[in-house]
Amino acid sequence: MENQAANVVLATRTALDQAAALAVTYGFSIVGAIVLLIGGWILSGIISRSAYRVISRIHGIDETLARFFQNLLHYGLLILVFVTVLGQFGVQTASIIAALGAAGLAIGLALQGTLQNIAAGIMLLVLRPFRVGEYIETASVKGVIREIGLFATEMKTTDGLYLMAPNSTLWNTPIVNHSREASRRQELSIAIGNDIDVKVAKKAVLNIVSSDERIKSKPAPRVFSDDLTADKTVLKIEYWANTREWSETRHDVIDRLKSNLIEEGISIK
Repeated sequence: MENQAANVVLATRTALDQAAALAVTYGFSIVGAIVLLIGGWILSGIISRSAYRVISRIHGIDETLARFFQNLLHYGLLILVFVTVLGQFGVQTASIIAALGAAGLAIGLALQGTLQNIAAGIMLLVLRPFRVGEYIETASVKGVIREIGLFATEMKTTDGLYLMAPNSTLWNTPIVNHSREASRRQELSIAIGNDIDVKVAKKAVLNIVSSDERIKSKPAPRVFSDDLTADKTVLKIEYWANTREWSETRHDVIDRLKSNLIEEGISIK
């Protein structure tokens, strides 16, 4: 029994001695790792916030894109700090970096479609072919932009429906932006009987169109003969109006043409 007790005491002392040796050996490394983690966390936050302030001041950079780069830089620095800490304990960081690279490649292949949307979202936010509040039209979708995200763009159709379009579908197709330019040309066509003097009809139409204050004087409205048949002459009207008032101006001009031409005895076919 005495021998067993002595062996237990000896084993305990040996374990304590080994623990003390390990504490002395790795104590400074542990303290250094903690300091490095805390300092790295604080420094990465400072650097990422500073980068955000710089990026957000660049003309044309969207808030979403600035935040994305901020988070990307922040977490990238944290990964670098974590790998550096492991290196303090003798861990082969080269193998860790290789593993992270392989994992990143596997994730990239698995999320190929998602990454395409992110890349397209970044390009849309940088080049800005459309902005929030603008009305766009593509071969597959059309509507007013409500939000431009990194994965998809939210839109509202003209009949009030919610529409979400993946960014890759918007980036890889021609986009017609109906709201970007301040003014827009309008074309109308009316047909008059061949018994009407064309010159008189053109003058009457031009006076009616020009009387609308919303229609631009430069370039000036135009009225010209566009087609001729056995019983009618087709007149084409071209004018420019503010983009925001384009639809309302069109409707009002059509109503005014119909009522005023009838009053002047010019029949419309």
